[in-house]
Amino acid sequence: MLKIKEIISEKIAEQILAINSAAEITASEISAMLEYPPDANMGDLALPCFKFSKMLRRAPVQIAQALADSVSDECIEKIENVNGYLNFRISDKYLGDKVVKNVLEAGERYGSHTFGEGKTVVLDYSSPNVAKPFHIGHLGTTVIGHSLKLLHEFVGYKCVGINYLGDWGTQFGKLIVAYKLWGDKQQIEEGGIDKLVELYVRINNAITAEENENPPKHDLANQAREEFHKMEIGDEENIALWKWFVEISLIEYQKTYKQLGIEFDSYKGESFYTDKMPAQVEKLRQSGLMKIDDGASIVDLEEYGMPPCLILKRDGSTLYPTRDIAAAVYRKETYKFDKAIYVTAAAQCLHFQQWFKVVDLMGYDWADELVHVPYGIVSLNGEKLATRTGNVILLKDLFAKAIEKVGSIIEEKSPNLENKQAVAESVGVGAIVFYYLYNNRMKDINFMLEDALSFDGNTGPYAQYTYARACSVLEKAGKYDDGKSAVITCEEESSLVKVLAKFPEKVLDAIKDYEPSVITRYIIDVATAFNRFYHNCKIMNAETEEIKNTRLMLTSAAKTVLGNAFGLICLKKEEKI
Repeated sequence: MLKIKEIISEKIAEQILAINSAAEITASEISAMLEYPPDANMGDLALPCFKFSKMLRRAPVQIAQALADSVSDECIEKIENVNGYLNFRISDKYLGDKVVKNVLEAGERYGSHTFGEGKTVVLDYSSPNVAKPFHIGHLGTTVIGHSLKLLHEFVGYKCVGINYLGDWGTQFGKLIVAYKLWGDKQQIEEGGIDKLVELYVRINNAITAEENENPPKHDLANQAREEFHKMEIGDEENIALWKWFVEISLIEYQKTYKQLGIEFDSYKGESFYTDKMPAQVEKLRQSGLMKIDDGASIVDLEEYGMPPCLILKRDGSTLYPTRDIAAAVYRKETYKFDKAIYVTAAAQCLHFQQWFKVVDLMGYDWADELVHVPYGIVSLNGEKLATRTGNVILLKDLFAKAIEKVGSIIEEKSPNLENKQAVAESVGVGAIVFYYLYNNRMKDINFMLEDALSFDGNTGPYAQYTYARACSVLEKAGKYDDGKSAVITCEEESSLVKVLAKFPEKVLDAIKDYEPSVITRYIIDVATAFNRFYHNCKIMNAETEEIKNTRLMLTSAAKTVLGNAFGLICLKKEEKI
């Protein structure tokens, strides 16, 4: 539809200038005004003419009529003036001649753009805390972040995916205390991250229990702080334990990333920036931005409507803003990014606003290239998730349940399917990802397992089954002539092509709003339009060879668009399910 909008907008701009040569309006401005009517009976595109009244000194209805009488193009079948709106009906011939051909000729590049070429985007996402397992609370940053990476790659950007591991902090002091008290090396080697989590939950429960003791019997909280301090000053034993915990965690995380089809370019975590923070602290000090407040070092942001940004604690130790500033400087110097995207929970919005402003005040002229992409919280049956209490659903368990359910369906309906386990994994994991990405990213999600694993309605399995259906039709059909023009003969065909034509625009919308759900919901639109076409239009037994060829072309075009869209939201293509 982008091309059609461009054509219509240029025609409208020409006619407006013909009415008033002094009018100041561009085709791109008119294109932005074009709307999709809520009812298909009103047309395919609509243009409100009210904004032209002042420049043309006419009533909207008069303007709309004048434009309806003078604008024409091969892509336009009909124009109607309805109460000051111009309603456009797109020509089926144009859809068949141009749009279908465009989809088939572009293939895997259909829907893509080139405006990102020569530019670099750094994306910071997933970033789990080491020694803690992946649970559904980590799903948002992981799949939203990776989808944004795929979207930016699709429009030409060079993308650098960074997994900013939470591999430093007092939680390691707790884990070291727990390991020294109750840990068993062989059990951890065999049990992996699950055993580390057991230790972490146990030490937190013990510390909580001590809060009611006066004085605490063992003072485990203080022991944890001491063990972490030993890490900070390079104690060999604690550093060795820390590296071991990180290694065990990464082995587990890689299993989940493999299921999701995700690879990162960097795993540099918080610890990597320890020696890079002092330079930024000194820059803040020399610039006069940093002030002492009750012993702590801060940057006062009251002028900008924000609380102070804490840089150093009273004891001189660093905080999250210090590390984030150092990391941003390193990434700019290393990758020369044009944009740096951070995907984290909405609860961190103030944190990012603060340190983004500090970077700006420090004189870094790339501060406006920093982008925070927040998302809503995930709860489990209405309860907040917390690793320290054990109230989580692990992603591996969730994926396993989904895979098991899909496997049982495949066993029942397609017992002879090849690679049944691989297909079950693809569809099962895809069901969870699709469920999460279907809603606007800012919407809080109360994760209900039954809903996530439902395979009816607007779901990932429905979309993947639709893709497999298109593949099956094309496999049975064999050869067809995709060089011919598609001859649209019915409403179902026309509607399908119009939906397919929107894909390049949906890609732009998703990138502009950092919103993968634009693509997820569009996939359902395509699947719905294709299935309606499939059920109502004979394909293999079409009335004529010309109609059969057209319908095979439409099937191929739908398959192409679904496949391309899948590739933007971590959803795998399965040709047989």
